[in-house]
Amino acid sequence: MSESPVLSPPVLTQRVGAVLTVTLNLPDRRNPISDPAMVDALCDVFEAADRDASIHVAILTGAGSAFSSGGDLNAMRPDAGGLRASLPAQTRRNYRAGIQRLPLLFQAIELPVIAAVNGPAIGAGLDLACMCDLRIAGQGARFAESFVKLGLVSGDGGAWLLPRIIGFSKASQLSLTGETIDAGEALRIGLVGDVVPNADLMTVARAQADAIAANPPHATRMTKRLLRAAQTAELSQILEMAGAMQALAHATADHDEAITAFFDRRPPHFKGD
Repeated sequence: MSESPVLSPPVLTQRVGAVLTVTLNLPDRRNPISDPAMVDALCDVFEAADRDASIHVAILTGAGSAFSSGGDLNAMRPDAGGLRASLPAQTRRNYRAGIQRLPLLFQAIELPVIAAVNGPAIGAGLDLACMCDLRIAGQGARFAESFVKLGLVSGDGGAWLLPRIIGFSKASQLSLTGETIDAGEALRIGLVGDVVPNADLMTVARAQADAIAANPPHATRMTKRLLRAAQTAELSQILEMAGAMQALAHATADHDEAITAFFDRRPPHFKGD
Protein backbone atom coordinates (compact mmCIF):
# COMPACT_ATOMS: atom_id res chain seq x y z
CA MET A 1 0.00 0.00 0.00
CA SER A 2 1.53 3.30 -1.13
CA GLU A 3 1.79 6.19 1.27
CA SER A 4 0.14 9.53 0.53
CA PRO A 5 2.61 12.26 -0.46
CA VAL A 6 3.56 14.70 2.27
CA LEU A 7 2.31 18.13 1.23
CA SER A 8 4.34 21.21 2.04
CA PRO A 9 2.54 23.94 3.99
CA PRO A 10 1.36 26.77 1.70
CA VAL A 11 3.00 29.35 3.97
CA LEU A 12 6.26 29.23 5.94
CA THR A 13 7.09 31.51 8.86
CA GLN A 14 10.33 32.44 10.55
CA ARG A 15 10.68 34.81 13.46
CA VAL A 16 13.86 36.65 14.43
CA GLY A 17 13.38 39.00 17.35
CA ALA A 18 10.37 41.21 16.70
CA VAL A 19 10.36 40.53 12.93
CA LEU A 20 8.23 37.80 11.36
CA THR A 21 9.04 36.62 7.82
CA VAL A 22 6.16 34.99 5.94
CA THR A 23 6.98 33.06 2.76
CA LEU A 24 4.50 31.90 0.14
CA ASN A 25 5.52 28.26 -0.27
CA LEU A 26 4.17 26.88 -3.54
CA PRO A 27 7.26 27.53 -5.68
CA ASP A 28 6.53 24.78 -8.22
CA ARG A 29 3.30 26.65 -9.09
CA ARG A 30 4.84 30.13 -8.72
CA ASN A 31 2.97 30.79 -5.47
CA PRO A 32 -0.64 31.33 -6.56
CA ILE A 33 -2.79 32.89 -3.84
CA SER A 34 -6.24 31.88 -5.06
CA ASP A 35 -6.24 28.45 -3.40
CA PRO A 36 -8.45 28.22 -0.29
CA ALA A 37 -5.58 26.63 1.62
CA MET A 38 -3.30 29.57 0.79
CA VAL A 39 -5.94 32.15 1.74
CA ASP A 40 -6.65 30.34 5.01
CA ALA A 41 -2.95 30.08 5.83
CA LEU A 42 -2.24 33.75 5.14
CA CYS A 43 -5.25 34.87 7.14
CA ASP A 44 -4.32 32.62 10.06
CA VAL A 45 -0.69 33.77 10.12
CA PHE A 46 -1.35 37.49 9.88
CA GLU A 47 -4.31 37.49 12.26
CA ALA A 48 -2.18 35.68 14.85
CA ALA A 49 0.78 38.01 14.27
CA ASP A 50 -1.46 41.06 14.62
CA ARG A 51 -2.67 39.78 18.01
CA ASP A 52 0.91 39.23 19.20
CA ALA A 53 2.18 42.56 20.50
CA SER A 54 5.74 41.21 20.63
CA ILE A 55 5.81 41.06 16.80
CA HIS A 56 6.48 44.57 15.54
CA VAL A 57 6.65 44.08 11.76
CA ALA A 58 6.32 41.36 9.11
CA ILE A 59 8.02 40.69 5.78
CA LEU A 60 6.08 38.89 3.03
CA THR A 61 7.98 37.19 0.20
CA GLY A 62 7.78 34.18 -2.12
CA ALA A 63 9.71 30.92 -2.29
CA GLY A 64 11.47 30.09 -5.54
CA SER A 65 11.65 32.37 -8.57
CA ALA A 66 8.32 34.21 -8.18
CA PHE A 67 6.68 36.43 -5.60
CA SER A 68 3.23 35.31 -6.76
CA SER A 69 1.67 34.43 -10.09
CA GLY A 70 -1.73 35.46 -8.72
CA GLY A 71 -4.56 33.12 -9.59
CA ASP A 72 -4.09 29.50 -10.61
CA LEU A 73 -5.13 29.32 -14.28
CA ASN A 74 -5.76 25.57 -14.06
CA ALA A 75 -8.34 26.24 -11.35
CA MET A 76 -10.13 28.76 -13.62
CA ARG A 77 -11.28 26.07 -16.03
CA PRO A 78 -14.99 25.26 -15.86
CA ASP A 79 -15.79 22.84 -13.03
CA ALA A 80 -12.13 22.75 -11.93
CA GLY A 81 -13.18 23.31 -8.34
CA GLY A 82 -11.56 26.75 -8.08
CA LEU A 83 -13.15 30.17 -7.65
CA ARG A 84 -15.20 29.73 -10.81
CA ALA A 85 -18.40 27.75 -10.34
CA SER A 86 -21.07 26.71 -12.83
CA LEU A 87 -23.52 28.99 -11.03
CA PRO A 88 -22.43 32.68 -11.17
CA ALA A 89 -23.94 33.37 -7.77
CA GLN A 90 -21.70 30.66 -6.30
CA THR A 91 -18.66 32.18 -8.01
CA ARG A 92 -19.47 35.45 -6.25
CA ARG A 93 -19.70 33.64 -2.93
CA ASN A 94 -16.40 31.87 -3.63
CA TYR A 95 -14.66 35.21 -4.09
CA ARG A 96 -16.19 36.66 -0.94
CA ALA A 97 -15.30 33.62 1.17
CA GLY A 98 -11.91 33.21 -0.50
CA ILE A 99 -9.41 35.65 -1.96
CA GLN A 100 -11.40 38.78 -1.06
CA ARG A 101 -10.64 38.05 2.59
CA LEU A 102 -7.03 39.07 1.97
CA PRO A 103 -7.45 42.78 1.12
CA LEU A 104 -9.90 43.17 4.00
CA LEU A 105 -7.43 41.49 6.34
CA PHE A 106 -4.44 43.62 5.28
CA GLN A 107 -6.57 46.76 5.59
CA ALA A 108 -7.71 45.81 9.09
CA ILE A 109 -4.51 44.65 10.80
CA GLU A 110 -2.26 47.14 12.58
CA LEU A 111 0.94 45.14 12.04
CA PRO A 112 3.14 46.82 9.38
CA VAL A 113 3.91 44.50 6.45
CA ILE A 114 6.78 44.85 3.98
CA ALA A 115 6.49 43.08 0.61
CA ALA A 116 9.90 41.78 -0.50
CA VAL A 117 9.10 41.15 -4.17
CA ASN A 118 11.63 38.54 -5.25
CA GLY A 119 10.29 37.85 -8.75
CA PRO A 120 7.16 38.25 -10.88
CA ALA A 121 4.11 39.67 -9.10
CA ILE A 122 1.34 39.11 -11.61
CA GLY A 123 -2.40 39.80 -11.40
CA ALA A 124 -3.51 38.97 -7.89
CA GLY A 125 0.19 38.70 -7.01
CA LEU A 126 0.61 42.39 -7.78
CA ASP A 127 -2.53 43.13 -5.78
CA LEU A 128 -1.10 41.19 -2.85
CA ALA A 129 2.04 43.34 -2.95
CA CYS A 130 -0.20 46.42 -3.03
CA MET A 131 -2.00 45.20 0.09
CA CYS A 132 1.27 45.53 2.00
CA ASP A 133 2.38 48.83 3.51
CA LEU A 134 5.82 48.99 1.87
CA ARG A 135 7.27 47.31 -1.20
CA ILE A 136 10.91 46.51 -1.99
CA ALA A 137 11.78 44.80 -5.28
CA GLY A 138 14.68 42.72 -6.44
CA GLN A 139 16.06 43.74 -9.81
CA GLY A 140 14.48 40.67 -11.37
CA ALA A 141 10.97 41.52 -10.21
CA ARG A 142 8.23 42.06 -12.76
CA PHE A 143 4.75 43.48 -12.25
CA ALA A 144 1.50 43.22 -14.21
CA GLU A 145 -2.15 44.00 -13.49
CA SER A 146 -2.93 41.44 -16.16
CA PHE A 147 -6.55 40.47 -15.54
CA VAL A 148 -7.85 42.12 -18.72
CA LYS A 149 -5.65 39.85 -20.86
CA LEU A 150 -7.64 36.91 -19.48
CA GLY A 151 -10.98 38.61 -20.03
CA LEU A 152 -11.32 39.29 -16.31
CA VAL A 153 -11.26 42.15 -13.83
CA SER A 154 -9.32 42.30 -10.58
CA GLY A 155 -11.48 40.34 -8.16
CA ASP A 156 -9.39 41.09 -5.10
CA GLY A 157 -9.39 44.86 -4.88
CA GLY A 158 -6.81 45.95 -7.44
CA ALA A 159 -9.05 48.74 -8.72
CA TRP A 160 -9.07 50.18 -5.17
CA LEU A 161 -5.46 49.45 -4.25
CA LEU A 162 -3.42 50.37 -7.30
CA PRO A 163 -4.69 53.96 -7.90
CA ARG A 164 -3.98 54.82 -4.26
CA ILE A 165 -0.34 53.87 -4.74
CA ILE A 166 0.54 55.09 -8.25
CA GLY A 167 -2.35 57.42 -9.14
CA PHE A 168 -5.43 56.97 -11.31
CA SER A 169 -3.83 57.60 -14.71
CA LYS A 170 -0.97 55.14 -14.35
CA ALA A 171 -3.19 52.56 -12.65
CA SER A 172 -5.61 52.84 -15.57
CA GLN A 173 -2.77 52.31 -18.05
CA LEU A 174 -1.52 49.18 -16.30
CA SER A 175 -5.02 47.79 -15.73
CA LEU A 176 -6.40 48.44 -19.22
CA THR A 177 -3.33 47.28 -21.16
CA GLY A 178 -2.32 44.46 -18.83
CA GLU A 179 1.29 45.29 -19.70
CA THR A 180 4.23 44.00 -17.68
CA ILE A 181 6.72 46.45 -16.22
CA ASP A 182 10.15 45.82 -14.77
CA ALA A 183 11.46 46.81 -11.36
CA GLY A 184 13.02 50.03 -12.64
CA GLU A 185 9.70 51.26 -14.02
CA ALA A 186 7.95 50.18 -10.83
CA LEU A 187 10.36 52.38 -8.90
CA ARG A 188 9.89 55.31 -11.26
CA ILE A 189 6.09 55.33 -10.88
CA GLY A 190 6.19 54.80 -7.12
CA LEU A 191 4.88 51.25 -7.05
CA VAL A 192 7.92 50.19 -5.02
CA GLY A 193 10.09 52.21 -2.68
CA ASP A 194 13.42 50.55 -3.46
CA VAL A 195 15.00 48.28 -6.07
CA VAL A 196 18.01 46.26 -4.95
CA PRO A 197 20.12 43.40 -6.34
CA ASN A 198 18.25 40.12 -6.09
CA ALA A 199 20.83 38.67 -3.72
CA ASP A 200 20.42 41.62 -1.34
CA LEU A 201 16.62 41.71 -1.26
CA MET A 202 16.01 39.97 2.04
CA THR A 203 18.94 41.73 3.71
CA VAL A 204 17.55 45.13 2.74
CA ALA A 205 13.99 44.11 3.67
CA ARG A 206 15.23 42.93 7.05
CA ALA A 207 17.14 46.17 7.62
CA GLN A 208 13.99 48.15 6.90
CA ALA A 209 11.98 45.85 9.16
CA ASP A 210 14.55 46.30 11.93
CA ALA A 211 14.30 50.08 11.56
CA ILE A 212 10.52 49.85 12.04
CA ALA A 213 10.81 47.33 14.88
CA ALA A 214 13.22 49.62 16.74
CA ASN A 215 10.45 52.17 17.28
CA PRO A 216 7.87 51.98 20.10
CA PRO A 217 5.42 49.30 18.90
CA HIS A 218 2.25 51.02 20.13
CA ALA A 219 3.11 54.17 18.18
CA THR A 220 4.07 52.13 15.11
CA ARG A 221 0.79 50.24 15.01
CA MET A 222 -1.31 53.34 15.64
CA THR A 223 0.59 55.19 12.90
CA LYS A 224 -0.27 52.42 10.45
CA ARG A 225 -3.91 52.56 11.53
CA LEU A 226 -4.02 56.33 10.91
CA LEU A 227 -2.41 55.97 7.48
CA ARG A 228 -4.89 53.27 6.46
CA ALA A 229 -7.88 55.19 7.77
CA ALA A 230 -6.73 58.35 5.99
CA GLN A 231 -7.15 56.59 2.64
CA THR A 232 -10.90 56.97 2.92
CA ALA A 233 -11.74 59.22 5.89
CA GLU A 234 -12.16 62.98 5.98
CA LEU A 235 -9.56 65.20 7.64
CA SER A 236 -11.86 65.94 10.58
CA GLN A 237 -12.27 62.21 11.23
CA ILE A 238 -8.51 61.60 11.08
CA LEU A 239 -7.87 64.48 13.48
CA GLU A 240 -10.39 63.03 15.91
CA MET A 241 -8.79 59.59 15.66
CA ALA A 242 -5.30 61.08 15.96
CA GLY A 243 -6.28 62.96 19.10
CA ALA A 244 -7.57 59.80 20.74
CA MET A 245 -4.51 57.80 19.71
CA GLN A 246 -2.20 60.57 20.86
CA ALA A 247 -3.79 60.45 24.30
CA LEU A 248 -2.96 56.73 24.42
CA ALA A 249 0.57 57.32 23.13
CA HIS A 250 1.32 60.02 25.72
CA ALA A 251 0.40 57.55 28.46
CA THR A 252 2.92 54.88 27.40
CA ALA A 253 6.19 54.22 29.21
CA ASP A 254 7.93 54.13 25.82
CA HIS A 255 6.99 57.77 25.20
CA ASP A 256 8.42 58.77 28.58
CA GLU A 257 11.56 56.76 27.80
CA ALA A 258 11.96 58.53 24.44
CA ILE A 259 11.76 61.96 26.10
CA THR A 260 14.14 60.97 28.88
CA ALA A 261 16.65 59.46 26.46
CA PHE A 262 16.55 62.61 24.33
CA PHE A 263 17.50 64.83 27.25
CA ASP A 264 20.03 62.29 28.55
CA ARG A 265 21.59 62.15 25.09
CA ARG A 266 21.50 58.35 24.96
CA PRO A 267 19.74 55.75 22.80
CA PRO A 268 16.24 54.92 24.05
CA HIS A 269 15.36 51.45 25.33
CA PHE A 270 11.78 50.64 24.37
CA LYS A 271 9.91 47.76 26.00
CA GLY A 272 6.49 48.03 24.41
CA ASP A 273 5.00 49.43 27.63
